[in-house]
Amino acid sequence: MNRFASTIARGIARVTESALGPYQSAVVRIGLAATWLLFLLREYPHRLEMYGPDAPWSWDLARQLVANNHAFTVLLWSDGRVWFEAVYAVAVLSAALLLVGWRTRAMSVVFMIGVLSLQNRSVFIGDGGDNVLHLMAIYLVFTRCAQVWSLDARRERLAREAYARGEWAGPDRAGPLLWAGLGTVLAVATGAGRIDGGFLGGWLTVFWVLWAVQGLWWAAARLARTEEPRVLLDVIGNLVHNATLMIIMAEACLIYATAGWYKIQGSRWQDGTAVYYPLHLQSFSPWPALSDLMSAHGTIVMLVTYGTVAAQVAFPFTLFNRRVKNVLLAVMMTEHAVIAVVLGLPFFSLAMIAADSVFLPTSFLRYLGGRAARARDRLFPGGGRSVPGPREPGPDASEEAAQPHVGFTA
Repeated sequence: MNRFASTIARGIARVTESALGPYQSAVVRIGLAATWLLFLLREYPHRLEMYGPDAPWSWDLARQLVANNHAFTVLLWSDGRVWFEAVYAVAVLSAALLLVGWRTRAMSVVFMIGVLSLQNRSVFIGDGGDNVLHLMAIYLVFTRCAQVWSLDARRERLAREAYARGEWAGPDRAGPLLWAGLGTVLAVATGAGRIDGGFLGGWLTVFWVLWAVQGLWWAAARLARTEEPRVLLDVIGNLVHNATLMIIMAEACLIYATAGWYKIQGSRWQDGTAVYYPLHLQSFSPWPALSDLMSAHGTIVMLVTYGTVAAQVAFPFTLFNRRVKNVLLAVMMTEHAVIAVVLGLPFFSLAMIAADSVFLPTSFLRYLGGRAARARDRLFPGGGRSVPGPREPGPDASEEAAQPHVGFTA
């Protein structure tokens, strides 16, 4: 009983004292933001026909659908082109700022609004990658995804170094101004009745709760006379982050498990010929010569067909064995890279690779981060020393000698 109680106590301490998976959540943030940003930039010449006033799915049809399913999109607040261009520009800007990790807590919400607004405007032009991006954009709001590899982490490190030298870096003005500006926009939209929902229900409540939590966090960090309010908020933030990380993992497993089991029921997957047919569809053959080369060998088609089903069905069960999981994860990511090139589905593949990144080992991500930092230092000498970022604390980790940091401002 004592051993069991000790194990439970260590588990509770681990999920409350720290936000787990800082590198994994950072890679998911970077991957999703990069995928959405590249998609918006590539489709910029066609934006009006996809989501704007010239879309085949007209503004009136979209409004009728949203009235029935209560989906959220700011593009139905006005049918003018100026409003559409402004929303599209904000979506691009928020993706870029989330990518570099600037004011991540606010940018993750604006990023989610951009994703939902554009996708819910024209719901019939997306694919599986859009669905993944749609869900992950919501999950990302509840994670502490800027602990490493972000401008927020850099700003926090510089503030700690200035404090250690006895210097005062000055008050943070950009954060409160951004918070007040977003609150003003939210208040205007609420007063105009543009957002569905109300007390304890709907997107209106979600946005006001997120805004209020951000304000409460700032007040606890700047105005509280004791550490207790900040410690409590930090514990709640860690719990929400860790729970959301588990949801992202479960979502990825569910995607692969359902895809694999549905494939098993198909006759073309059972006889090993399913991969052959998409290779000969004109819409999925950006490189006809490459598609013909792959489909010309029946053995390769059969192996890829059966291998895809086996990998998708087995993936959730391999999480109990780290080595097998890492091997199969590399296989899945390679498969998505092949799909991106051979079938011409780059954004679907990028979204899935970003979601899969939550399973990457920390040691591998730290190695990649170190290599990237050294490459940056060679390209930009004197641009600043590299910072490896925080390690995930173990159960026997000792307390740091420096002043403890309570709360994560990003």
